Amino acid sequence: MNYYERLKDLREDKDLTQADIAKLLETTRQQISKWETGVQMMGVDKYIKLAHFYNVSLDYLLGVTDTPRKLK
Repeated sequence: MNYYERLKDLREDKDLTQADIAKLLETTRQQISKWETGVQMMGVDKYIKLAHFYNVSLDYLLGVTDTPRKLK
């Protein structure tokens, strides 16, 4: 699974919209769409915020591993 597909899957698993995540990350729904389709990369600060929000490790969020690990 690509890192950007994981972003979408995590969001959908929580029944959230792109607008919900845009509000959390203080950006636009259009920008979320670009990140979820792999058109653009997010900044590290956004990945960290999402890792905390979803309570998953950065390596899982970035697609380095398929095993989600909860944050401590």
